[in-house]
Amino acid sequence: MTYKTILAAVDTTDEAEDVLEVAREIAAERGAKISAVTVIRPMADFYVNLYSTLEASPDAGIESRVTDRATVWLSDLAKRYGIDAAAVNVIVGTPAIEIRQLAEKIDADLIVLGTHGRHGLGLMLGSTASAVLHGAPCDVLAVKVRAEGSGQGD
Repeated sequence: MTYKTILAAVDTTDEAEDVLEVAREIAAERGAKISAVTVIRPMADFYVNLYSTLEASPDAGIESRVTDRATVWLSDLAKRYGIDAAAVNVIVGTPAIEIRQLAEKIDADLIVLGTHGRHGLGLMLGSTASAVLHGAPCDVLAVKVRAEGSGQGD
């Protein structure tokens, strides 16, 4: 399979580097370009009443500040992995939906994202990875990421 455009979907944890490393390796082998995305769930999804109160205050903008910090974080990380600043995306929304939509928008050939090895019913894929896979406009590669603090997959 020829990959020309790879979308690396990461969350704001150390695991992002595992995903970006795999995306970079594939891009180097195939001469592909990489775009990176992180999706932030809307604050209202979790704290409707608190969010409404805070947004009405003069110190408002919690979601905006979170987005700004995530943009700085992902931009710095992307730079270390040779990803163009214009290919960095921070989106507020539902992760699986936003990842699939962005993949379609940029005409991605491959989505690379992280997943954890789980026990029982979660053994197959994480919920976001599974949701991205179902309905993705292209191939999806789920990278088993390290367990926090162990240096290896869980």
